[in-house]
Amino acid sequence: MSRNGDCWDHAVAESLFSTLEFECRGLHAFVDLADAQHVIGEYLDGFYNTERMHSTSDYCSPIEYEVMSTLGGRAA
Repeated sequence: MSRNGDCWDHAVAESLFSTLEFECRGLHAFVDLADAQHVIGEYLDGFYNTERMHSTSDYCSPIEYEVMSTLGGRAA
């Protein structure tokens, strides 16, 4: 982790929230909290973590990156 006041700790989280707001919330009008939780959960589990490429992980999805890291860089 970086020193206090450096922005690098929060850059990935801020990118997630920006993407979530643009790609998910911008396309759906939530009826209530339960609807928002369902839609956002589906987005994160069904697309963001499984299919969406991320620049911070060599343009792989988080799951692909985790599998490659676990296998020592070998393709699955």
